[in-house]
Amino acid sequence: MILEVIATCMDDARRAEENGADRLELITAITEGGLTPGIGMIEQVAKSVNIPVHVMVRPHSRSFVYDKHDLETMIAEIKAITSTGAAGIVVGALTEEGKINEKALESMLAWAGGLNVTFHRAFDELEDQIAGLRILTRYPQISRVLTSGGLQPASEAIPTIRRLVEESYGSSLRILAGNGLTPEVIKPFIELTGVTEVHFGSAVRYGRSGLAPIDPKQLRALADSLH
Repeated sequence: MILEVIATCMDDARRAEENGADRLELITAITEGGLTPGIGMIEQVAKSVNIPVHVMVRPHSRSFVYDKHDLETMIAEIKAITSTGAAGIVVGALTEEGKINEKALESMLAWAGGLNVTFHRAFDELEDQIAGLRILTRYPQISRVLTSGGLQPASEAIPTIRRLVEESYGSSLRILAGNGLTPEVIKPFIELTGVTEVHFGSAVRYGRSGLAPIDPKQLRALADSLH
C-alpha cells in the first residue's frame, strides 16, 4: 500500500517522510485544491527528502479549462520541474464540454521527460469516468489517476472506485484514492475498493485542518496501519 501525503512546505515534507509517507504531493494553496508551488520550494523539498516528490502543475483554481496562456504557463512549469530532482508531476485539463482535453494533455506530456505523471482530480468532474479512464490508458506516461470517484468524498463512492480499479487492471494506470478519507475508514475502504494507493491531506493534520501542520502521531499511526 502506497501512502501519498500532501506537503505545502518544508516542514510538511520532513514530517511526512519521518512518519511513514511513501510519497509527497507538493502543492501550494491547499484551500483551493492545490496550485503549483514555487520553484525554490520544489528544489528544496526534492533535495531534502528521499521519498518521491510529485509536484502539482495547476496555474489557477478557476476551473480545469485552460486557455493558450494557461497551457504555456503549465509547460514552462513542467520544463522547470524536470531539473529540480522531483520525481513526478500532477496534471489535468478539461475541455469546455467537460471531457479530457487530450490536446492540452499531449502538449504537457511532450515536456515531461522521465517524470512520473498523475492525472489529478479534474477527473472527478467528468460525466463518464470509465470513458475518461479508457482515454488515459492510451498514454503510457500517465501512471495513476487521483480520484474520489466523483465530486463527493471518496468514502461515499466505494462502488464507483471499485469499478475504476477493475477497469484499470492490465493497464499502466493505478487508481490513487483521495479526498475525504480518514484513518477511521481507511481499512474497510481499501478492502471494498481494492485500491493500492491512498492520498491524505487534512486528515493527518492537527485539528484536521488543511492549514495546520502535519500531526506526527496521526500520520505515524495511519502509516503503521497501512504498511
